[in-house]
Amino acid sequence: MTLVAPTLQAFFTERLIGHRQASPHTIAAYRDGFRLLFVYLAETTGKSPADLDFDDLDATAISGFLAHQEHRRGVSPATRNARLAAIRSLFGFASYRHPEHAATISRVLAIPPKRGDRPLVTFLTRPEMDALLAAPDRKRQIGRRDHALLSLAVQTGLRVSELTGLCVHDVYTGRGPHVRVTGKGRKERATPLTRDNVTVVLAWLKERDGGPDHPMFPSPSGGPIGRDAIRKLVVKHARTAASDCPSLANKQVGIHTLRHSCAMNLLHNGVDLATIALWLGHEDLRTVQHYLHADLALKERALARSTQPGATPARYRPSDPVLAFLKNL
Repeated sequence: MTLVAPTLQAFFTERLIGHRQASPHTIAAYRDGFRLLFVYLAETTGKSPADLDFDDLDATAISGFLAHQEHRRGVSPATRNARLAAIRSLFGFASYRHPEHAATISRVLAIPPKRGDRPLVTFLTRPEMDALLAAPDRKRQIGRRDHALLSLAVQTGLRVSELTGLCVHDVYTGRGPHVRVTGKGRKERATPLTRDNVTVVLAWLKERDGGPDHPMFPSPSGGPIGRDAIRKLVVKHARTAASDCPSLANKQVGIHTLRHSCAMNLLHNGVDLATIALWLGHEDLRTVQHYLHADLALKERALARSTQPGATPARYRPSDPVLAFLKNL
C-alpha cells in the first residue's frame, strides 16, 4: 500500500472528524468526491486505488478528473469547484506529512477554481407562496405534515439539512416563539415565528404527539424525513399549486427556492442585509448581495427617484415624516 491510502484515512479521521469536527453532510460530500476521483484514476491509470501514489495524483491527472466531471458527467461549475475544494483540502493536509512530494502537491494546490454564470435567484411572490401552502391535502396526515413543513420553511428560510434534523424540542411556541437550529459551521441560531406559524405548528405537534427528541417531521417509517423526500414534496406541491397560480409553472421550484423567498420577503419589507444574513445563518454579507440583484422592485424604486432624460432637474426633497411614519406602519 502506498502513502496515498493512509494519508486519505488520516485526513478523514484526524483532520475532518477529529480537528475540524466536520458535519456528517461535509464528510459525505468529501467521501463521494474522492470515490469518484479514485474510480476515475483507476480507469485511466490501470492501477487499483490502494496502489496509487502521489505521482499518479499530479496536476495533470486532477485537471483531467475535473474536466471529466464537467464534460462527461455534466456537473455544474459549482459542483466542479466543490470537488476541487475537497482535493485541495486533502493535499494541504498532505503537504505537512509528506514534504518530499511538495512539488506535486504545490501544483495541485495551484489549480484555480472555475468561474461560472451567476443567474438571478428564483423566489416566490406572496400569491405564489400562498398557493404553494394551500396545495397539500390537509384531509390527510401527510398533507398536514407537508403544510406545516412548507409553512415553517417559507417563514424561517431553513436549509434542507436543518429541516431534516429538526426535533420537537427545537421549536418553542411560548412567549417569543422561535425555532432553534445548528447550521453550517456548527453555528446555532434562533429564528422567530409568526402567529400563523405558531398556530400551524401547534396543531401539527398535537397530532404528531412525539417526545422532545423525536423528529419534527417524520417519514412514514417514523424516522427523520430525508433530503430527497423534502425535495420531492416541494416539487409535487408546486406542480399542484400551478393550477391555481399559473406563474408557478414558469419557475423551477425547489426547497432552496423557499429559502430565497424568505430572504426576498424580508428585503421587500425593508430588512437590512446584515439582519437577513443573520436570519439565514450566513457569516459573510457578500453571500446575500445577490438578493439585491434579483430585487427588481428595489431597482424600480431607484429609477422612480432618478431624473429621467429630458426632465427638468429638481432638488431632492424628502417625504413628509408624518406620512412616511404612517406608510411604514
